[in-house]
Amino acid sequence: MNDLRVLPLEAVNNFRDYGGYVGADGRRVKTGLLWRSAQHGEASDADLDTIHALGITRVIDLRGPSERDASPCRRHPEFNAEVRFHPEETAGLALHTEAADGAFTLADARAAMLRLYEGIGYRENLVPMLKVYFELLGRSAEPSLVHCVAGKDRTGFAVAMLQSALGVHHDDIVGDYLATNSASRLDERIASGAFRDMPRYAAFDADTVRALWGVEPAYLDKSFAAIADRSGSVETYLERVLGIDAAKRDSLRSLYLES
Repeated sequence: MNDLRVLPLEAVNNFRDYGGYVGADGRRVKTGLLWRSAQHGEASDADLDTIHALGITRVIDLRGPSERDASPCRRHPEFNAEVRFHPEETAGLALHTEAADGAFTLADARAAMLRLYEGIGYRENLVPMLKVYFELLGRSAEPSLVHCVAGKDRTGFAVAMLQSALGVHHDDIVGDYLATNSASRLDERIASGAFRDMPRYAAFDADTVRALWGVEPAYLDKSFAAIADRSGSVETYLERVLGIDAAKRDSLRSLYLES
């Protein structure tokens, strides 16, 4: 992934543009419109100034109410974007946190993450937010931001579905997903001991923390395999589960693909 896609911020991780890839008919996804990130609870004033300059008009917060209460997003004084979120829990806990509860080893952590990704596309309280995400983006091509806690699991899946709808090649979808590992400065944070103060993760070794807070190709692959098994194809999943039929896909492409 081109590092130019990543917005360097002081205290907001994984903030990046997920446009720029080649989509349907060889047309490239527009840049400067589609942003993704981790939560903004510790954003610095300088971060808020940088984010404000992007002109974001729509924010899709995939976190549940307990997560939002635990880390309310800081906002720029002139922030006036439309913010949408689900009134009920969208994951109970962030997927990596949910996985950590039953993990004792690296193998446990990976197995838990795979189980969670197997069902991510069909989670009862996440599907409504995925529909909101597509509905907002389908209105017009204005700068938007989608985020959850770490900006990697729920956000990663949502982004993968939009990129799929835009005709981005699967290899590029996976590549964008994997960019979380560098854009979130994960190794730097592990080395600094950032996770030792978190009770759920204090006892884990670095590899286990990385499996929970990072991403691996197998995780996203598991979600796509589940879609193929349960819905037959991504196109059918988009239409039957999220309500994105061929006409809506074409509309999204007209909005977000360069002519």
